[in-house]
Amino acid sequence: MATFVLVHGAWHGSWCWARVRRALLDQGHQVFTPTLSGVAERSHVLSRDIDLQRHVDDVANLIRWEELDSVILCGHSYGGCVVSGVADVLPDRIAALVYLDAFLLDDGECLHDLLPAEQREMQLSLANEFGEGWRVPPIPAAIFNVNAQDRDWVDRQCTPQPLATFQQPIRLNDGLSQISRNHFIYASDWEGTPFTTSYDRAKARGWMTSEIACGHDVMLDRPEALTSELIGIASVAD
Repeated sequence: MATFVLVHGAWHGSWCWARVRRALLDQGHQVFTPTLSGVAERSHVLSRDIDLQRHVDDVANLIRWEELDSVILCGHSYGGCVVSGVADVLPDRIAALVYLDAFLLDDGECLHDLLPAEQREMQLSLANEFGEGWRVPPIPAAIFNVNAQDRDWVDRQCTPQPLATFQQPIRLNDGLSQISRNHFIYASDWEGTPFTTSYDRAKARGWMTSEIACGHDVMLDRPEALTSELIGIASVAD
């Protein structure tokens, strides 16, 4: 059976993986869904000092202290930045990398470098108006085309994200290049997606790619399809 570490995106937490986590566990797989520092049930430690490196450390330390190997490491959205950093420092622990409608950064880039200018400026404006210049309020679920039944719940669950996580450049060495199994899953049914650039990068690198026709929160809109994709990736990585 496979070991999955599933990393949520900005404003979210472990809660968003519950459906996929349950489905994978029911099939006998080992599943970890860490909540990153400062959001969801860890929102009590929110501070302006939390940056991308802190979140990389959150996940890397989980893998170290749980003594995990042959990990299928999946990052959703902002979580793509995190899993890139984790894989770069722990390449020997990673069997496959999965970017789920996620940002795929090159060395020296930050998330805001891949965000369209109008979306970046809106986040900065919201942080200045509602977050003392360092907290970015959650984006309404409707903008991500989250299914109508879940939208109010998602809006209640999401919490502010430290701005530094979007602005700190990633520093990559040679570790990430050692991962031979890389996959990109693109959510193709929502307007204004900033992930086309990352999807195109993945295709240009010869990665395995696929599309799921739904909104950005694939784990909520299409949990069965995503579970199937992840199990398929794990079977190839064995």
